[in-house]
Amino acid sequence: MPTPHPDYNKSILLLLVILTSFITPFLSAAVNIALPQIATTFQMNAITMSWVGMSFLLSSAVFLVPIGKMADKIGRKQIFLIGNAIVVVSSLLCALSTSGIMLMAARVLQGLGSAMLFGTGMAMVTSAFPPNERGKAIGIVVSSVYLGLSAAPLLGGLLTQYMGWRSLFYVTVPIGLFVIITTLLTIKVEWADARNESFDYRGSVIYMVCMSVLMIGFTRLPDPMAIVLTITGLIGFVWFIKVELATPFPVLDIGLFKTNRVFAFSNLAALINYAATYAITFLLSLYLQYIKGLSPKDAGLVLVIQPLVMTVVASFSGRLSDSYDKRILASIGMGIIVMGLVMLTFISQSTTQAYLIGCLMILGFGFGIFSSPNTNAIMSAVDKRLLGIASAMVSTMRLTGQMMSMGIATLVMQLFIGKSSHIATHSQLFIQSVQVVFLLFAMLCALGVVASLARNPLKDHTH
Repeated sequence: MPTPHPDYNKSILLLLVILTSFITPFLSAAVNIALPQIATTFQMNAITMSWVGMSFLLSSAVFLVPIGKMADKIGRKQIFLIGNAIVVVSSLLCALSTSGIMLMAARVLQGLGSAMLFGTGMAMVTSAFPPNERGKAIGIVVSSVYLGLSAAPLLGGLLTQYMGWRSLFYVTVPIGLFVIITTLLTIKVEWADARNESFDYRGSVIYMVCMSVLMIGFTRLPDPMAIVLTITGLIGFVWFIKVELATPFPVLDIGLFKTNRVFAFSNLAALINYAATYAITFLLSLYLQYIKGLSPKDAGLVLVIQPLVMTVVASFSGRLSDSYDKRILASIGMGIIVMGLVMLTFISQSTTQAYLIGCLMILGFGFGIFSSPNTNAIMSAVDKRLLGIASAMVSTMRLTGQMMSMGIATLVMQLFIGKSSHIATHSQLFIQSVQVVFLLFAMLCALGVVASLARNPLKDHTH
């Protein structure tokens, strides 16, 4: 494990990863606030509008695992630099878009660049920091991800309102350029612990096709075609697992999930956690605006509470995970989330704002306690030649969970109020659908507690 290194400064490296960890979720979430303005500019309908956000998420999720593996082979710093360059170029293209199609294409490119940052940042921090400082460093990186998510509605709203939606993309350009220049000047070391391994092109292509088909299908449920796509994607993944098990240097080491309990169950806990929490903001945003009549800005101010609490708690819990059992900390966090979700199942037209804020604070606290120790457990459970793939898996679980969460929420809402009906005219049915979603999420998270506790702490070795 590298100790203080003559070729780089740990603090500068951490700052660079913090900046990119902030900017990628910001780019993902801030656009949602600007969608009405973007739709007006390019005369988009609701479906096309949703793809401005989805194209970025889908692209990131599809490229993450192959890129994580490539980073382990050709060098994490190199992929990190290329990723930043792609984010800068694609942000300029987004800002200069002349049509909805051009914007979506630029967002796909932006997703690719972001996947390069997701797949390398956490791995570089894990490589650079010794085991006794790693949890603290990972906690700070996890906090910066939440800070990006929590700043998005507020900063995105202000930028969109006063400078137009294109400013969201212009803002990221100088940050990306600063990261590229500073990395080139200050980080003189390269991490490529799997340099001698061949790259699994066949597995990468199968993975990317299956992931695309599955995610597009899942987010369009319950359409008949979507059901076909979802099942095809799942069958494709079974084939992918068979191919990977027979490959000497697979793009995704399936054996890790079979032999490494800590890695397998920590990833499962992360997937369940994101699947059960991401759509909370989406549902409550609709509830606050349609049922409670709040303006987008005021709804944003209520919803910002959860990620803000998360941000504060995540850096603190990361530090705790250096000294205490990561499994127990993560499981306590997940248990607190269950409590917050159960409280939200009682939501009604007369629910007070104070009650909602209380629920959001409990959820933010639980999420913050869960996430840093869980991430530390994943990153500490693998050999250093696999750090890129472990870093990519953490982000893949997040993005897949986020899409599953939105899929569950929209599916339940469609079953209750239909596709074309307006929430405002079916407020009671909408509230019932929200109660059902929160109940499903609470049950999912209870499963997550089981997955979190199922890890064997004795095998939680630190390389």
